Amino acid sequence: MPAVRPTPPNPAARQFVLPIRVYYEDTDAAGVVYYANYFKFCERARTEWLRTQGFANGALLAERNLAFVVKHVTGDYRASAVLDDALEVVSRLDKLGGASIAFHQTVSRGEEILFDARIVVACVDMGARRACQIPAEVKRQLQFLIGP
Repeated sequence: MPAVRPTPPNPAARQFVLPIRVYYEDTDAAGVVYYANYFKFCERARTEWLRTQGFANGALLAERNLAFVVKHVTGDYRASAVLDDALEVVSRLDKLGGASIAFHQTVSRGEEILFDARIVVACVDMGARRACQIPAEVKRQLQFLIGP
């Protein structure tokens, strides 16, 4: 599959929801979701959202030697999830820069927000190991996803 195969613009895509079930492997000795796993849940949601938009991370790396890497994170833990909880990770684009993308992501159980994060990823040329411009066709598609 080519790295960049944008999908037609879709207003509903301005937010992406990924369902997550909590398994034993996600919990700590106290039986609650281990704090770092909320960031893993967010990573999965960003990856799947980009895939639905026609940008597979593996293909971007293989075909263009580009990767989106985390540059900055902040997270607010509000409540704990436990074994068998059905969660939703909701992702939205906050800002699109020349070489970076800022996401707002929440992890919820029903109406209750358990985790609230702001995550900035940078587009990196893996050969040079430095930030680079987001490819124009990727940027065009993502620009549409920034909500009003």
